[in-house]
Amino acid sequence: MIASDAHPIVLASRSPRRRALLEQIGVRYQLLGDGETDAVDETVHAGESPEAYVMRVTRAKAESAWARLQAAGGDSPVLAADTAVVVDQRILGKPTDRREAAWMLELLSAKTHEVLTGVALRSAARCDAALSRSRVSFRRLSEDEILAYLATGEADDKAGAYAIQGRAAQFVVALEGSFSGVMGLPLYETAQLIEARARAEPAHER
Repeated sequence: MIASDAHPIVLASRSPRRRALLEQIGVRYQLLGDGETDAVDETVHAGESPEAYVMRVTRAKAESAWARLQAAGGDSPVLAADTAVVVDQRILGKPTDRREAAWMLELLSAKTHEVLTGVALRSAARCDAALSRSRVSFRRLSEDEILAYLATGEADDKAGAYAIQGRAAQFVVALEGSFSGVMGLPLYETAQLIEARARAEPAHER
């Protein structure tokens, strides 16, 4: 169990899904101003593996948010996360428009893909991070189904152009791994990071 007297963390994300997931496990949190971090380089570097990419971006988001928090005079631990969908060796982030979203869903149709979600907790002492890896299998999607799904707007800001907790659940044949990780915040890894920090934190600082 996560200690109920733990200091609130600062969530470096505007995602309502991540807020709901933290609330689900009883984590007290505050938002970082408007919830955004400063611009982080999310370009995939040459030769960079999907795992290395996700962890680099996750840590960069945590460090960026920590710098903003310190500049504002805060010192609470900062939690950041990043998700990527990987299929046919391609890293899929959030689609830039619905045309790209349709292309992503066509790639995912009738295939099994990986969802990698990194989570990082930055405190004054250090930045700890963990990676969640899940496998999701989609049934075959028709062009009409893809267009109908895109019309709902659900795909607009989602890695891989779908939300497993939404209407896209009907596309999923099988899931191996973390449902919350596919949503965007793996709760097991998140809780482990928070609990490890609480154990390391001097009692007088709690």
